[in-house]
Amino acid sequence: METPTLAQVVAALEALYPPALVADWDSVGLVCGDPTARVTRVLFAIDPVEVVVDEAERMRADLLVTHHPLYLRGTSSVAATSAKGRVVHRLIRAGIGLHVAHTNADHAKPGVSDALAGALGLVDTRPLDPLPAPALDKIVTFVPEADADKLLDALAAAGAGELGDYSRCAWTASGVGTFLPGAGARPAIGEVGEVTRVDETRIEMVLSRRRRAEVVAALRSAHPYEEPAFDLFELATWPGESGTGRIGTLPSAMPLRDFASVVGAALPATAAGGRVAGDPDRVVRTVAVCGGAGDAYLRHATSSGADVFVTADLRHHIVSEHLADGGCAIVEMPHWATEWPWLPVAAAQLAAELQRLGTTVSTDVSLTPTDPWSGRVDSTSRKEAH
Repeated sequence: METPTLAQVVAALEALYPPALVADWDSVGLVCGDPTARVTRVLFAIDPVEVVVDEAERMRADLLVTHHPLYLRGTSSVAATSAKGRVVHRLIRAGIGLHVAHTNADHAKPGVSDALAGALGLVDTRPLDPLPAPALDKIVTFVPEADADKLLDALAAAGAGELGDYSRCAWTASGVGTFLPGAGARPAIGEVGEVTRVDETRIEMVLSRRRRAEVVAALRSAHPYEEPAFDLFELATWPGESGTGRIGTLPSAMPLRDFASVVGAALPATAAGGRVAGDPDRVVRTVAVCGGAGDAYLRHATSSGADVFVTADLRHHIVSEHLADGGCAIVEMPHWATEWPWLPVAAAQLAAELQRLGTTVSTDVSLTPTDPWSGRVDSTSRKEAH
């Protein structure tokens, strides 16, 4: 197998984590690197920080893929006078590219929260806050019976009729079409000024809305009529398989205190550790998860029927009000730890995708903790807090 270019690796990453899934406030994609450069080794990490660059240089990586953006809010300078600027300079000097997959990896299936759910042993998972399924159209047209298969093949080649693992899916019916060619017409069947009746086949096919232009062009090109008649309908949307967070079930129910131990054992250790909110004796079976900051999804977790929500970056008043309103229990873990399980999954996915395309890379996962908290303070005072 040949060694892929950086452009080929980026294309594979975007196939796994489509840019169309990126939140409008986010910044993802290739930050630095020559698209024509060859890539033999890729390092996956959560944060694009200097200790991770140290690791990438030691292993002679050609590409660093991180979950968190380097410049989330944009910049007008990459001068090495700031930590972010130094990262850019070091990567370029070492010939290491940087690619970011953030909310597109959060929303993808499988993505960041799928990996977290998998680490906790959840089964039968679904999105906690699903995105709409890809928009679909339905095209309906009418063609002489003798030309039906030829037209159906052309529409299928343009992307119509794809349903899951099936292709060339269509519904057909027979009927009689009629038309009157006017002056200036050049009818494929019939004569100008004479009413024509033709035994026709009605063809209906579903298509991805993003393929609309190609399918209509294929219809016009392959149809024998000078002016083919067709209808194009926009179909209703419904929740899809991608989105924020996941909810699933444990193989066996257990008390919250025991489930918290399961979470602690499943995620990488950090100095700060985690916190639990809720009755320790509460029985846990249905679990919602959101890798990274999940305070915006507390209501989703409760309304979905979850017994507990595993996430990061929660604030005092939000948690207090959530519990007071009858919300589910919470296991809060460090942000970095809740997203780390995605790294080995993503590394394996990229290697498999490139191998499928006839190329190969070596992938590694950063084991360097980049959680910013370096320790915890346990109170030894018996005085009441005020």
